[in-house]
Amino acid sequence: MSDETTSASSRRLFMTRSAMGLGSVLLAGQAGAQPIPPGPTGRPQPQLETEPPLPPEQRLGWAVVGLGHYAQQYVLPALGRARRSKLVALVSGNAEKARTVAGRHAVKASSLYTYETLSRLSKDRDVSVVYIVTPNSSHAELTVKALEAGKHVMCEKPMAHSSAECQRMIDAAKAAGRKLMIAYRAHWEPHNVRAREMLQAGALGKVWFASSDHHRPLNPSQPRDQWRVKKAIAGGGSLVDIGIYSLNGLQWFLGESPNAVSASMFSPPGDPRFAEIENIFTAELVFPSGARATISSGYTADKKRIDLWGDKQVATLDPATAYQDNRLRVGNAEKAEEVLTAQSSAEQFTGELDHFSQVIAEGGEVRTPGEMGLRDIRLIEALYRAAGTKRWIELNPDMTMKNG
Repeated sequence: MSDETTSASSRRLFMTRSAMGLGSVLLAGQAGAQPIPPGPTGRPQPQLETEPPLPPEQRLGWAVVGLGHYAQQYVLPALGRARRSKLVALVSGNAEKARTVAGRHAVKASSLYTYETLSRLSKDRDVSVVYIVTPNSSHAELTVKALEAGKHVMCEKPMAHSSAECQRMIDAAKAAGRKLMIAYRAHWEPHNVRAREMLQAGALGKVWFASSDHHRPLNPSQPRDQWRVKKAIAGGGSLVDIGIYSLNGLQWFLGESPNAVSASMFSPPGDPRFAEIENIFTAELVFPSGARATISSGYTADKKRIDLWGDKQVATLDPATAYQDNRLRVGNAEKAEEVLTAQSSAEQFTGELDHFSQVIAEGGEVRTPGEMGLRDIRLIEALYRAAGTKRWIELNPDMTMKNG
């Protein structure tokens, strides 16, 4: 063998041994690392980025009351993704629809109920929680029935038509020894949570002013909007339906409730959609700290936005409370940057479900209790009165009107 051939072989052997040695060093540098096998084999349990779901037998069973668009599009899929919650029963006034939905979500035929047979849930040991997802006028009655059946209840917002109905629901929960939660999902929406964390940490500075605008088109040709044009069912117009996001959100961000409000509302004449309800609602809110806020709601445009005007930075949520793809931007006159979160907006649905299940299973208080729903309905009552009288309305700390 020539000297040149010998030299080439030596170089190849050196490189091979060096690569093998480097691989050994890399593997040795990993705590508890094991040699990588040449083929498929069992590997150690990985550290997951998110917590896995609990075993099915440890998840709380939920019954969903009302199988409209929102329930089928968002609530039922969220129960399928949840860690601590699972769908076990359905309640509907349409038997054919109930059977169809049950087939999609593996709900037993024996776990289908009607509104008239809701009280039979008392005998269904698989159901721990009842979620009321029906038109507003039925919230109070169905909630009380579910509580009397011995079940915990999560009720969609707005909580009820009146503060008296809200109080009846709260009293029923206390009498039954069960928990009542109002489904303010934005409290678990990652961008809203991040904005509130930044505000509380002082990153925005002092927020003396905030604004929130929630508008969406109203289309009575769609079944989900048909009942919204009827005041007896909806309880009001855009303020009750989507303006409540502004009211609840601003109180959550600012950490206080207003002590004085003024308001106005408007409906374009001749539009049959607004024969009974308002289209545009605007209001000004004054808080005990001196902070001010404005809100608007409407049924023609399409916008869901919240601005927190700090003396250091302004936080803008736009969209703020959409079902998906919400965004947060924070900045000042010099620059503004989008604040990204590790979670998607879809977490707002599973977040509220699993929060309630965890509180029921482990104890504690819910973040959005019936008392919060009552507070917001009292505020809505005050705002309608302010709009009707065209006067400022002063409020007590418990959101009752000082002048009756």
